[in-house]
Amino acid sequence: MSSGIHLRAALLAACTFTVGIASAAERAGEWPTKPVRLIVPFAPGGATDIVARILAQGLADALGQQFVVDNRSGASGNIGVEMAVRAPADGYTVVINNVSTGAINPIAFASTLKYDSTKELTGVALLASIPNLLVSASNFPPNNLKELIDYAKARPGQLNYSNPIGAYSHLDMLEFMSKAGIQMVNVPSKGAGSSFAPVIAGEIHFSFLNAATVTPQVKAGRMKAFVTTAKKRLSELPDVPTMAEAGFPGMGSVNWNGFFVPAKTPRAIVDKLASATLQVLQKPAVQEAFAKAGVPLTPSASPEEFQEFVRAEQKRWARIIKENNVKFD
Repeated sequence: MSSGIHLRAALLAACTFTVGIASAAERAGEWPTKPVRLIVPFAPGGATDIVARILAQGLADALGQQFVVDNRSGASGNIGVEMAVRAPADGYTVVINNVSTGAINPIAFASTLKYDSTKELTGVALLASIPNLLVSASNFPPNNLKELIDYAKARPGQLNYSNPIGAYSHLDMLEFMSKAGIQMVNVPSKGAGSSFAPVIAGEIHFSFLNAATVTPQVKAGRMKAFVTTAKKRLSELPDVPTMAEAGFPGMGSVNWNGFFVPAKTPRAIVDKLASATLQVLQKPAVQEAFAKAGVPLTPSASPEEFQEFVRAEQKRWARIIKENNVKFD
């Protein structure tokens, strides 16, 4: 009698579990049924924000619900990322990380962060990879990289630059100063979107800023570009040499951007978002918008491919931070 009761209880539990799986799958299939929050952990106007806003419209058209861009800047992007980590894992919060928030910050700020994004976020899709430009105001005296280095050497500690603490552009600048033998002061910013106006005004002498943000300013004559961190010259700025051409081979990084969701988000939702993102990135109008913004698309084929890419990036930046004895805590 007792064994019969236990058997019925086990069968009932199994049926309940099966129904639970089916219900979760059905909910994932219906997703999204309401607007999705797309967190950008930087100020408006930067490359990550540009990527987010183009894709927000494309995903809204593809999935039938709004993707609402929510800029949450501060603490080198960690504030926005923590919001995503703490959000319900239901597919209605997506964060667009870049190389800094997705690969560098988990290492550089490991002792102070109250979360572990390497475990608490899941990569969905790689979107784009954007090079930097070393830029200044148009009236800054030097006209090429050699002149810039000579100018800075003659004024040790008197010139400044502006990059978020711990960001890839900050690390690039530290490495550049070390190799060029110059000393400058960092005026920390919340992101490229909040850096380029002070550069144009001459309040910041020069900085590594992403090409998507500053290329229009360079073309309009409001900024001067010395070099790019891209492997080859940019088609939009064919006269600007690469770091290798300017005598600094192997130096400089690119700002990749990708979608992440809380780690326990149902796999069916992750797959649906990844598939929709890839479809949107293949649309001619979207590709044209990215090209106009100077953003090279580098989409991943699957969430697994992107997650493997992120793991490799985290290992790479851990090595760079260790080798350069960089401390940001």
